[in-house]
Amino acid sequence: MLDPAGLYRLEPDAPALDDPVLVVVLDGFVDAGAAARLAVESLLAAGAAQPVVRFDVDQLVDYRSRRPPLRFETDHWEHYAAPELDIVALTDTASTGYLLLTGPEPDTQWERFAAALEELVRTLGVRLVVNLTGIPMAVPHTRPIGVTVHGTRPELTEGHVALFATAEVPGSAVALIEYRLGQAGHAAMGFAVHVPHYLARAEYPQAARVLVDHVGIAGGLYLSTESLSMAAERAEKEIGEQVAASEEVQQVVEALERQYDAVTAGRASGLSEDLPSADELAAEVEKFLARQDEDDPPGP
Repeated sequence: MLDPAGLYRLEPDAPALDDPVLVVVLDGFVDAGAAARLAVESLLAAGAAQPVVRFDVDQLVDYRSRRPPLRFETDHWEHYAAPELDIVALTDTASTGYLLLTGPEPDTQWERFAAALEELVRTLGVRLVVNLTGIPMAVPHTRPIGVTVHGTRPELTEGHVALFATAEVPGSAVALIEYRLGQAGHAAMGFAVHVPHYLARAEYPQAARVLVDHVGIAGGLYLSTESLSMAAERAEKEIGEQVAASEEVQQVVEALERQYDAVTAGRASGLSEDLPSADELAAEVEKFLARQDEDDPPGP
């Protein structure tokens, strides 16, 4: 492996934080309902971000698979939106500093990137690493939002009920980071919020608010969710109107409600056999999202 330190640069004027939490959200993998992205936007909007670490994206990003946008104006190139993968310092509402790593998930050198993060966790004195994502689940939007929690130590997930014991899933850089940090003896954990299948491709601020709340509790931070709460109220109203307008979607939601209630009441141990098939759910999801797209104003 090449030297991990060759992937990043520490900013010389970066603030020194006392035992900070590091929140990690990388673009490019699963993020149902844009939950993690909305959570990051909420955190960044709460205050000025101070650069701490900059990664060399030229070594990590495959530009041909994820082409960054360039804007052309009449007869020249006006702007290039270069990808950025940085760690910045933020403060919560109680003026406690913490760190946030955001940007594109590396396409290459995952092991070297994970080793670089482990170095930075030691260098910056990080006490806890928390990663966030949203995953599509067969759950209704009319019930409390669930979260799957995982971590490198049993005490990090204490009090959370696991929905399943074993699952094979596609790998991700952030999952590898958590795994390698655990092997190195660091405290790291993740929250995967459950987003209804039929809302997976829409923005679901309700799920983002749950993620921010969980980060605050896990990291001992006071993080504002006011903007997400306002967005969630608007989204809840819009979702209700859309569901009410479609008998097919109503049937799907009602089936998911029956399943959810049966599981939480202890009458079932897992997913119900009586639900619509994956293909049926997918078809209804596409219809539902298509109607949402028709109602949205065209972009610039």
